[in-house]
Amino acid sequence: MSGVKTLTVSEDDGEQRLDKWFKRRFPHVTQGAVEKMCRTGQVRVDGGRAKASDRVAPGMTIRIPPLPDAEAPARPRDGGISAADTKMIQNAVIFKDEHIIILNKPAGLPSQGGSGQGERHVDGLAEALKFGYKDKPKLVHRLDKDTSGVLMLARTDRVARALSEALRHREARKIYWAVVAGVPHPRKGSIKYYLMKAPGHGRGGEGEKMVCIHPAKAAEHPDAKRAHTDYFTLWFLGTRLSWMALEPVTGRTHQLRAHMAEMGHPILGDGKYGGSGSENMGDGWGATIGGEISRKLHLHARSLTIQHPITKAVMTFTAPLPDHMARTWAALDWKEDDVPADPFEVFK
Repeated sequence: MSGVKTLTVSEDDGEQRLDKWFKRRFPHVTQGAVEKMCRTGQVRVDGGRAKASDRVAPGMTIRIPPLPDAEAPARPRDGGISAADTKMIQNAVIFKDEHIIILNKPAGLPSQGGSGQGERHVDGLAEALKFGYKDKPKLVHRLDKDTSGVLMLARTDRVARALSEALRHREARKIYWAVVAGVPHPRKGSIKYYLMKAPGHGRGGEGEKMVCIHPAKAAEHPDAKRAHTDYFTLWFLGTRLSWMALEPVTGRTHQLRAHMAEMGHPILGDGKYGGSGSENMGDGWGATIGGEISRKLHLHARSLTIQHPITKAVMTFTAPLPDHMARTWAALDWKEDDVPADPFEVFK
């Protein structure tokens, strides 16, 4: 167990989130532990309390409380990542060069470790994505565990900082595909409800869910953060189901899931936000239509458009549908090529 120490953010560290800075200095400390130390005031920035999501910059001082000593990470008996996991994560690569790696993250695989996530996640499996580099690539954003699709990793610290800045300044465009209950009216539009964490903790997901706050009441909830989602209805099945394109203009936790549920059209298979129930209190139909379609989350990060941090070329990466969603598309006779890749641009 180490003692209390104070460290200064260096110029090489650049500007980044506090939890990212902490994890690079102390990789053996879990994300959950970092967040707890921030909540309890054990980690302080320039003498004051800070959230794990706060940004730190060169010259700032960070108080580090006593930390447990690093232990050798648990490994399979062969001494490393299993052959099956190595094959799985390498097969998920849809693009790589000297600077970035783009994955089609499988549904059910967490992006990072943390509370309740276990040891098997993209960040841990990134050891199998070094491809000759000394260090493993670094996550620059995350997807929910049950959300599949485009996930970006940086192969160097310099590139990680550049991509993080691009995401923070909304210089990247993400388009998600989803299946939702019912048919939204109007068929395209924007959702601008603020989001805040639900109070309490419990088996029902309290403390993990996000609650929508009407913009007119945002001032009454100081913890609520502005959130903005654009949506477009690509196809629909009667009044029962819709194939949606969703673009998160902001990037809040569970933003797409909470926003669609607030509209009365929860995403299919989303037990946390009502997408696996037989009834729905909003405008949409109940989302239970039987079989796998109701059991697995139907939310997929379909594409990412971003300027390459080194070559400056504007690049778009597209991820094929995961197996469970591809089977749903086949069952409903929906064809991927029948809709525009970017309906928000085509139908301005």
